[in-house]
Amino acid sequence: MEVLKEETMKTKIKYIVLLTFLFINGIFAQDVTTVRANSYDISDNLDLKAVASIFGDSNDLEDFERRLNDPNVQISNLDLNNDNRVDYLRVIEVTESNTHLIILQAVLNIDTFQDVATIEVERDRHNNVQVQVVGDVYMYGPNYIYEPIYVRRPFIFDVFWVSSYRSYHSPWYWGYYPTYYSYWNPYPIYRYRNNVDIHINSRNRYNYVNTRRSSRAIVLHNSRRANSYERLHPNRTFTRRTSVTNRHALVQSRTTYRSNSRTTTARNNSRNATMINTRATTRSNSVRNNNINRNNVRTSRSRTTTTPSRSSTRNNSVRSSRQSVRNSSPSRASRSTTTQRSQSQNNVRKSTSTRSNSNTRATRSNSSSRNNAPSRRSSSSSSRSSRNKISTIVQLESFHTFCIDALFIIFI
Repeated sequence: MEVLKEETMKTKIKYIVLLTFLFINGIFAQDVTTVRANSYDISDNLDLKAVASIFGDSNDLEDFERRLNDPNVQISNLDLNNDNRVDYLRVIEVTESNTHLIILQAVLNIDTFQDVATIEVERDRHNNVQVQVVGDVYMYGPNYIYEPIYVRRPFIFDVFWVSSYRSYHSPWYWGYYPTYYSYWNPYPIYRYRNNVDIHINSRNRYNYVNTRRSSRAIVLHNSRRANSYERLHPNRTFTRRTSVTNRHALVQSRTTYRSNSRTTTARNNSRNATMINTRATTRSNSVRNNNINRNNVRTSRSRTTTTPSRSSTRNNSVRSSRQSVRNSSPSRASRSTTTQRSQSQNNVRKSTSTRSNSNTRATRSNSSSRNNAPSRRSSSSSSRSSRNKISTIVQLESFHTFCIDALFIIFI
């Protein structure tokens, strides 16, 4: 019966915990806030920080173009024409006095190019050079600009203002590429991010700004801008692809989304931890109740085991009484022997005094000894009867205890 009760209590506890868990999950599901952000965009496939970094490490614009399209480095991951091949990026330079405009164009097909970004380099009167890497409006949104501050003055700056310098124009086009170049398939965004972060020089600083410093570079770019992909897909501009102004705002929305998701996951983990703790407490309480019931059963069993101890004490008392009876019987015998000795001594004395009365006294002593013999027999018979009574009493008590134990076990 007690086992059935314990099982029913366990099932009840399980149902109660399950119902509370479902109820709490329903409440928490209503409290979760969702923040939507685009998980993928075209601008994710070319990091302008990496472009600024390799620009500062290049010897000239030809070397810069080689670094952009090196299949071993893989700075770009753009595939605008969706041919499962990373687009080749060609470099075109436009110069005017102290302003150098470097345009990065993706080669998509025959006479089909799309501007991806520009690098605007301008020198002032004090020979200070200002560099801005500007993302194309179609690709990155308006005013997405990085200003790199290099640890060491790039060698390419000294090349730009040589008297015999000529503007660079890439000789490569669709189907005609340099020997070092080979196609590679675009990677997933997370893999591209892990790859490109290695090639960004962390010693340099890359400051984000939202204003262009060179007005001449803006005019030069408007006259040489290529937007074939934009004309083919006018509905895919950055502002229509996303709900933010430019890529910088997109990155910030993603960081807020990640932080919110982390906080929600942390909340869910804490709530799950509290639920687990409540389950553990309920289980511990049920285990404690089971242990208490088991201890009660053990104590009851120990009580049943203590009842034979009473019978054992009674048996011990009976044994002690038997031993006292045994010890008492020799004392009676000793008393009879002492009385015989005293009587013999008296007889001897009387025989010495009067020899004549010796026969009569001897006969008396014989008669007295005969009379004492029945007394001994009676004492032995009385001791036997007392032993028989004690044995019957012990048997009755053992039977009584056996009956009590049997009844207790039946009730348990």
